[in-house]
Amino acid sequence: MSEEGRGLSLSAAQIDALKEVGNIGAGNAAIALSQMVGRKVVVDVTRATMLALTTVPDLVGGPETPVAGVYLHIEGDFSGSILLLLEEKSAASLATLMVPGDMAGHDDEVVRESALQETGSILSLAYLNALGKLTGLLFKPSVPGFAMDMAGALMDYVLVDLGTTDDFVLVVETDFKISGQKIHGHLVLFPDFGTLGSILTRLGVPLE
Repeated sequence: MSEEGRGLSLSAAQIDALKEVGNIGAGNAAIALSQMVGRKVVVDVTRATMLALTTVPDLVGGPETPVAGVYLHIEGDFSGSILLLLEEKSAASLATLMVPGDMAGHDDEVVRESALQETGSILSLAYLNALGKLTGLLFKPSVPGFAMDMAGALMDYVLVDLGTTDDFVLVVETDFKISGQKIHGHLVLFPDFGTLGSILTRLGVPLE
């Protein structure tokens, strides 16, 4: 293991293990989301990586970019948080697509916000369930919160809420494919160093 600036570098095997967890979770999330909206939803994990916290806003175009965030606390064997981060236009498109059929035609911001919250909750829970089954660890997410803000401001809120000093995060890049439309998002996990070490050890690719 080596550190690069404010980030953390993992081996290819460790990244592959974390991505595979994401793939399993994505498959489960796709089934749940398809049932939720009554049409086929495909969820693909394109990449998993560790990044410096300060670079997370760059994933969506920089700290001034308007974004939507679905934010959950995690308790159990892993204390931390998880954030589904979407660029504003992507969030609007995903919200529209994820509104269940019986709610279609309702031009109601609350309905679309609720759809995004549920999407973030299902995706986060699917990833954590997959991680739990593979590691034997217990992960319990909270009820999700939702916010629209600039990427930098949203990350500042998350960091204050966490009170963390850790300077790296796990980012699972996720594509949603619904009705021929693809929407790109980022699932951001905020692990502490000890928890990450335990997870990787149980996945058979320990930190050195």
